[in-house]
Amino acid sequence: MRLLLAILLPWFQFFTIGRPFAGIICLILQLTIIGWIPAAIWSTYALSQYKTDKKIQAALNSRGR
Repeated sequence: MRLLLAILLPWFQFFTIGRPFAGIICLILQLTIIGWIPAAIWSTYALSQYKTDKKIQAALNSRGR
């Protein structure tokens, strides 16, 4: 679901992963039609990094128990 959101509304996806400042910058970029593609790519990349960070945190938490 977040991947679809990252492509259609890249700025909003940043708010869902807790990066509001990046969301505002992405919204400014997305206001131009040409900027939509880089905004969607940036949002998708940020989402993959977010998922990776969550997996690493879960692995560290389970190892510590």
